[in-house]
Amino acid sequence: MLDALLLSFGDELALGQIVDTNAAWLAQQLSAHGLLAAEHRCIHDDRAAIARAFSEAAGRARVVVASGGLGPTEDDLTRAALADALGEELVEDAAAFEWIAAYFTGRGKPVPPQNRTQARRPHSASMLANACGTAPGLMARLGGAQVFVLPGVPREMRAMFAGEVAPRLPPPQAGAAFIATGMLHSFGMAESEMGERLRDLMARGRNPTVGTNVSGGQCAVRVRAVAADRQTAEQQVAQALDEAEKKLGKEFVFGRNGTSLAQAAIFRLQLEKATLATAESLTGGGLGAALTGVPGASDAYAGGFVTYTDALKTAILGVPEHLLRRHGAVSEPVACAMAEGALEKTGADYALSTTGIAGPGGGSEATPVGTVWIGLAKRGMPVLAKKFVFLGTREEVRERAVWAALQMLRNAP
Repeated sequence: MLDALLLSFGDELALGQIVDTNAAWLAQQLSAHGLLAAEHRCIHDDRAAIARAFSEAAGRARVVVASGGLGPTEDDLTRAALADALGEELVEDAAAFEWIAAYFTGRGKPVPPQNRTQARRPHSASMLANACGTAPGLMARLGGAQVFVLPGVPREMRAMFAGEVAPRLPPPQAGAAFIATGMLHSFGMAESEMGERLRDLMARGRNPTVGTNVSGGQCAVRVRAVAADRQTAEQQVAQALDEAEKKLGKEFVFGRNGTSLAQAAIFRLQLEKATLATAESLTGGGLGAALTGVPGASDAYAGGFVTYTDALKTAILGVPEHLLRRHGAVSEPVACAMAEGALEKTGADYALSTTGIAGPGGGSEATPVGTVWIGLAKRGMPVLAKKFVFLGTREEVRERAVWAALQMLRNAP
């Protein structure tokens, strides 16, 4: 008997219109509780197909966790399909309807009639409280399996899993191994070079296992350890991450287990009690947006300027017109002048500038599409600029320019 199976419901998932991030998160959470999610199935909005999926999964695993299809609309079929699999009728749960009514009345709104549907459950099932929305979850026993059904909205699903599902999960099977995982995040190194540096750690048959993957321009090192207990597995993961970081170098590795480059940059500034200003052309405010997306960024990010035209580069940042005429906006002198101007205008300790050609047009033989100059100014130090040439779409070039700027700041002397 398998530990766990995951089910996801919805046409939008089956058609690839949205990416199913819920399944990845749920698999990680189950693993943290010593339960391996052996399979994940995605089923379109068809009541009979969903009912079959419940029955088949319950016949193969001790735990079935499903998400999606608990809304109030006609295409939300999960309640009815679970009832079909159980061979039961749907009944209204009075306590669940009170939760739903309180959600709306607490916001000064009447309860929409269609939301009453969300208070219905199969006769033998129980409701799981939703602390973040109107869709209660469901819990039922189907054959030998414990079935949990969660909302598809990620925020609601995660809160419900933590509060309602995790405390009810069965313990690992006797003799089962515990699985721990970890990730190392890097930018600026090709995956092929990363693989070469990590060759010994990536040898097949090793425990922990080590692999790499690329997302956009960032590379991640994935580690998975299997041991008889949680502590041993987690220690093995931590040791492998330490070894991998040493082999790759701190100038490329910026964090672990979900840390973003913006978080790493803000953390450096906070440690120094320093502030940063930005001057953006190519990235159009993307660099500032990445920084302000980090909680606590106001401690370190002073603000920035979006100077997309040459005229504004001169008027706001004081970039000399003769530099623009002689070298063009996408050049080392202009990137340096933009960073110096931001430093002078704001009084910050550091300044970053971005200028480049994101495409699809506008490039030349001398300055092809994807060319980016990033300037870095630090109070009391000479300003410097670095040239990059990024491949990809317009948005990919802009995104990688943001990452490169943050990495330059993180590695600044």
